[in-house]
Amino acid sequence: MLPTQSLKEHVAILAFPFGSHDRTILRLACRLARAAPNVQFSFLTTAKSNDSIFSTFKLDVPNNIRAYNVEDGVPANDVFSGNPVERLDLFLKATPANFQKGLDVAVTYGRGHASFSDMVVVTKMVANSNQTLEVIPGLSPMHVRHSKETFFSYTLSKIGCVLPRSTAIVMNFCQELYPTALFDDLKSMFPALLNVGFLTQELPLPPLPPSDSDATECLSWLDKQSSKSVEYISFGTAATPAGLELKALAEAVEERGIPYLWCLKDDHKHHLPNGFIKRISKQGKLVSTGVFVTHCGANSVFESVANGVPMICRPMFGDHWMNGRVVEEIWGIGVKI
Repeated sequence: MLPTQSLKEHVAILAFPFGSHDRTILRLACRLARAAPNVQFSFLTTAKSNDSIFSTFKLDVPNNIRAYNVEDGVPANDVFSGNPVERLDLFLKATPANFQKGLDVAVTYGRGHASFSDMVVVTKMVANSNQTLEVIPGLSPMHVRHSKETFFSYTLSKIGCVLPRSTAIVMNFCQELYPTALFDDLKSMFPALLNVGFLTQELPLPPLPPSDSDATECLSWLDKQSSKSVEYISFGTAATPAGLELKALAEAVEERGIPYLWCLKDDHKHHLPNGFIKRISKQGKLVSTGVFVTHCGANSVFESVANGVPMICRPMFGDHWMNGRVVEEIWGIGVKI
């Protein structure tokens, strides 16, 4: 590993530790670190997030990236209610003070007493409104469902106010997918708007691994299904419908008899109807897809777009509502329920 004193430049990456946002920005950090091996990169997020993503990426993280933990804002002995927005709001209330402490540690231990030459903050704006979005070029067909005001939306509003100060804005998106009017408007406000593509997807798509390499037997099962006949159900890492909704979805899947592949965490399986897994064992798998039932998290939408799979959208919170409207109203590649 290069000694930190020999690295003249220092870049801080401040990662949002919810959903799959932290993994996405770590992928970007790894690409930047490989392209600039003489630059030190400090990756700051919560201890839980760092432990999770660096155990996944440990073989692929360049030596010039170091992880630093920041406080998550959760009080000692706090009992989680099960509402993901609760932890999100606690984290945001601890920000930016928690990141400032982390930056101080990164400066001290990452580069002695040198100062940062750059600090990279990557974020995503979310707009929520009852009205037609006539004020946003290219999005006039969209009607955004009214959502409950939270500290999360308040924080995003504040971010929007300071974005014009940015030297550059990095987006994990593809320029070709913007409505032309929207892209032109963004470029007029942010000349250095850098679209770096879908960071969680490789394009062109890599070849599939051999079916016999999959311990779950999902790939070998998929090989036996007709092209584009399988329903894929997944609600991401942070968003899962309530128990009654999961039960209703399971009953609908069973009644329709459509082959399916369902990714569901073990701690949610008790919501399924009695005997469900045994009864439908030949119909599908619970862990060439024709439709994706999704919460409309950004990375899930990108995966569907990259693979040419239409979506049935069940938004939960945050950017899910806007993403679902784009899928249905702008791109016309899915429906929102």
